Amino acid sequence: MTIRKTVTLVEEINSEYGARSSPPLRRVAIAAVFDNPLAGGPAGADLKPLIEYSLELGASLTKTALATLGANPGQLRAYTKAALVGIGGDLEHGAAMIHPRLGMSMRRAIKRGRVIIPGHAKVGPPGTSVDLIYGPLDEGWDLDAFDSTPVLIHDAPRPHEIVLWIGYATGPRVNARCKGPDQKEVDALVASFTSGE
Repeated sequence: MTIRKTVTLVEEINSEYGARSSPPLRRVAIAAVFDNPLAGGPAGADLKPLIEYSLELGASLTKTALATLGANPGQLRAYTKAALVGIGGDLEHGAAMIHPRLGMSMRRAIKRGRVIIPGHAKVGPPGTSVDLIYGPLDEGWDLDAFDSTPVLIHDAPRPHEIVLWIGYATGPRVNARCKGPDQKEVDALVASFTSGE
């Protein structure tokens, strides 16, 4: 597949709502814009080429993201993924890029990641924004690691293209303090549903 271009966005957040962040929260989002080989084809086309390509892109984009952040994998706290499919393609083309194998490639590159990576796909014309939803890498109830940032590329995706985004963050939201339940509390609640309590 042919990559038309890549786009890298870096955020360094030093303060929020008057409070300083030390160290700053750093996030990177990186996208590849590439030809969709299934655009314009039948709805039941085999998704395997896109699934296999997601493995390759996941590894290369993660390598670039880490180099851009200047972070080692141990410094990461959250990750994300998303796909935007041009209007000549199908939503399932984006789903094929992000759901079956991309997360495994991202985890392999950083040697971490027990928790599901938040991700979604949508279809739209060039300039359509997508929200990257960051979620925690290792602790599912690390609520302070959840965050989001909207991203867009002004000339992508063209009708026959897909934009694949991945992202990583080095810390929690600035001022994060929304302590939620821990896994034991959730397990006890779910157990109560079956025990009739």
